[in-house]
Amino acid sequence: MRKTSLKSGIFIPSIIFISTVSLISVFFPKVAEELLNTIQNFIFVNLNWIYVWSVTIFVIFLIYLMFSKYGTIRLGNNDSRPEYSFFSWISMLFAAGMGIGLMYFGVAEPMQHYSSEAFTSNQYISRVKNAQVYTFFHWGIHAWAIYGIIGLSLSYFAYRYKLPLSLRSGFYPLLKEKINGKWGNAIDVFALCSTFFGITTTLGFGVVQVNSGLEILGIVPDTSFVYQVFIVGALVSLSILSAVTGVDKGIKILSNINIVGVSCLLLFVLFAGPTVYLIGSFTEGIGNYITNFFSLTFNTHVYEEETLPWFYDWTILYWAWWISWSPYVGLFIAKISKGRTIREFIGAVLIIPTVFNFFWMTVFGNSAIWFDRNVANGMLSELASNPDALMFRFLEYLPFSTIASFVVIIIIIIFFVTSADSGIYVMNNIATKNAKHSPKWQIALWGILLAVLSLLLLNAGGLNALQSMTLITALPFSIIMLLFIVSFVKALIIDGAYYDRNFSESVIPWSGEFWKERLKRIVSFKDRPSVEQFIQTTVHDAFSELLKEFAANGINAKINSYENPKKMEIEIEYDRVNNFIYGVQSQSKLVSDYLLAEDNIPDVDENKTYFPKAYFGDSREGYDIQYFTKNELISDVLKHYERFLGIISEERNEMFISSNAHKKVK
Repeated sequence: MRKTSLKSGIFIPSIIFISTVSLISVFFPKVAEELLNTIQNFIFVNLNWIYVWSVTIFVIFLIYLMFSKYGTIRLGNNDSRPEYSFFSWISMLFAAGMGIGLMYFGVAEPMQHYSSEAFTSNQYISRVKNAQVYTFFHWGIHAWAIYGIIGLSLSYFAYRYKLPLSLRSGFYPLLKEKINGKWGNAIDVFALCSTFFGITTTLGFGVVQVNSGLEILGIVPDTSFVYQVFIVGALVSLSILSAVTGVDKGIKILSNINIVGVSCLLLFVLFAGPTVYLIGSFTEGIGNYITNFFSLTFNTHVYEEETLPWFYDWTILYWAWWISWSPYVGLFIAKISKGRTIREFIGAVLIIPTVFNFFWMTVFGNSAIWFDRNVANGMLSELASNPDALMFRFLEYLPFSTIASFVVIIIIIIFFVTSADSGIYVMNNIATKNAKHSPKWQIALWGILLAVLSLLLLNAGGLNALQSMTLITALPFSIIMLLFIVSFVKALIIDGAYYDRNFSESVIPWSGEFWKERLKRIVSFKDRPSVEQFIQTTVHDAFSELLKEFAANGINAKINSYENPKKMEIEIEYDRVNNFIYGVQSQSKLVSDYLLAEDNIPDVDENKTYFPKAYFGDSREGYDIQYFTKNELISDVLKHYERFLGIISEERNEMFISSNAHKKVK
């Protein structure tokens, strides 16, 4: 059996806290629920403004970043590219972010808002519009901005600064090397416990909904605990199997399958229900959402005391719930987002899932309200307080209702599995400080813990207590997320200054000497052997002279040579900052057909030409140096070295230039 990769400083405190809270909720569910509800209610009533302002800042910050000059920065090196196709990427972040919630609340939330007495107007049109716009508000840009802050920050620091993919890394600009000690462990313990509680409660409610659906279809006789044991056992086993196979296989495949299944179900309800009404209400709902965006964002209902309980039970609870889930979802989104630009990341994470959520909630929620008014004579609104069964009762008013209900159960099951397996993956990632390899038994351990505690809480009625605990942890974590933004801004400023850094004004450009030789090079097109010869002679001679002069000045440098492609570089090693590298490699490019046919251009015989291209150790874009003489090449190396020394001499650049040191951190 392979040795565990768990880090004791994270795993042991986390498992002690998780076990303590869970066991109290199991053996003293009523006492725990009353105590935690009291704390939760105090926070929601007296400190709700923290949630409102935090979420508002998240939205404004991400929208600003998307349109700022920083939007073109890649989450990785400047030449890195995404690891997953756009479709697979969207499928995975969507399945991990809100999958089960859409199935559980797709009908239930609009129906509950529609049936609520919180709003004074009892007119049908007003109630329908309120139901839709508040559902949009809770499942739209604000929710995804919460996930986006964590995902963007972590992927930026992990892939661009070469830090571990861990919450602690988001604090590097503020804590520096302290993230590798007790402060970093404390942050990861908090994230691990929050993730475990959030997944446990959500999966517990998912099991109840699956059980309810199976009862309605006549597959099981009731919703007793015995059947919930079988459901949890089967689903967690699938989750463990998927998690063990990794992101590239299990999670990716299941997410792709589920997004297709969800889309088919959505289209079925759209065309089997009141289609024209749904398309019209979706269009009007988007308009209402955009029109009321700022009033919804800042509304604390302080002047409408009759709606305050509704505000606490819905908006504030949702913000707390999304924040409590953000460590888990954010870490998973960061894992799959390497190579995306900041603008691409924000645009996709904020807009695509939001538009889908809006359409989903309109199709299911407004269909249910339409049927309730025109067909069911209020029977669906009477079930508003029973969300476990409401989706399935709604489907009974559509054709092929039994088949549709089976499809819903299958989708919930897959969402359950994708949420659980990505959760297992993330928890193991946190507990191991992003270890590359973990034994399979260790990954399975997280799934077993989820299953055991979910069943204990379901049997004892302690899920509500654990849910309250999860929501309470959202308050301190919202402050942590604001610090994430401070840290992220500091890093972006340094990033921008690093790549915008100009060369010294003292650098003398080409004087015009040897212009006849340069003209010959400009109008000639080289083959690979001639470029390799240039590297072997001019570049080698320039680097050799530099090597001697560096040594004479007490600087240890070396020359590295490589084949396929042919390249040579001069390197100066440092312990705490990136090594200085200036290299030259053989690079090919295509020549246009127009140029091949041009008589006034000599030496063009084929459509591919080669040239020597400079490159550096920091992902900046290189350039063609084929016209350089030996001395000009030496001058070019020295101007880059002067720029390098100027950058590393500034204390503020410490975190950006020390990624070699980050790679050594275990």
